[in-house]
Amino acid sequence: MDILLSAPALNVFEQMALDECIVRARPRETTLRFYRWTDGPAVTFGYAQFVNEVRRAVQAAPDAGPLARRPTGGGVVFHRDDLTFSLVFVSPDRPSEIYRRLHACIHEQLARLGASNRVFAQKLPSSAYAPSQHHAASACFRNPVENDLLASDGAKVLGGAIRRFGQTVLYQGSLQWPGARGNPAYKKALIDAIRLYGAVDLKPARVDETLLQTARRLAQTQYSQAAWTEKF
Repeated sequence: MDILLSAPALNVFEQMALDECIVRARPRETTLRFYRWTDGPAVTFGYAQFVNEVRRAVQAAPDAGPLARRPTGGGVVFHRDDLTFSLVFVSPDRPSEIYRRLHACIHEQLARLGASNRVFAQKLPSSAYAPSQHHAASACFRNPVENDLLASDGAKVLGGAIRRFGQTVLYQGSLQWPGARGNPAYKKALIDAIRLYGAVDLKPARVDETLLQTARRLAQTQYSQAAWTEKF
C-alpha cells in the first residue's frame, strides 16, 4: 500500500535514520513523509561532502544547529522553517529524469496555489554538481542546478537529493518558501504533486512503533556518531 506516513517530531539524526529505515522496510511501495522537527534549527549535508568544508560553510550562520550527514547527495541545507520531506518509491529512471518529472509536477501544483515559481532549465557543466567547489562545500540553496525550482526573484525555493538502493529511490527534498513549514496549503500541493508524479493514492498511516525504535537506534549508532559525520 502506498502511504502518507506520519511520524512524531524527531531530531535531525533521527530524521535521516528513519528515511533509511523506510527504504529497507518498504522498498517496493511509495512512502511520502513530511518531517516534524524537534525545537531548533539544523543543518544537513550531502553524503560525499567534506565535513571540514561544511563546518566552514556554516560557521558564519548564527544558531545553525547540529550537523547531520545525509544518506543522499547534494549540498549543505539549512533547516529553519522549510517544509522538509522524503519520498521512497521504485523507479528505473536516471536521477536527472526523476528530478525533471518530479519537479515539473511540484512546479505545476505550486503554480495552481498561486506561488510564482519557475523551473531552472539552464544546463550546467558536471562540475556544478560536485560536492566541493574550489575547496568549499557546495551550498544547495545558493547554487541552483537544472530542474530546481526558483521564485520569481531568482532565489531557489525547492531542491532535492537522491540515493538509489537498487530500484528503490530515496528522495529527500526541501521547500524553502517563507513560512512553508507552517502552511498546510504547501503540504497539500506537494501531496498532489506526488500523487500526480507516481500515479498513486497515498493513504494516511502512522509510523509503526517497531520501525520508529529501529530508526532511533540507527540514529544513535550511526547518524549521530563522529564516524559517520566525519566520514569524509
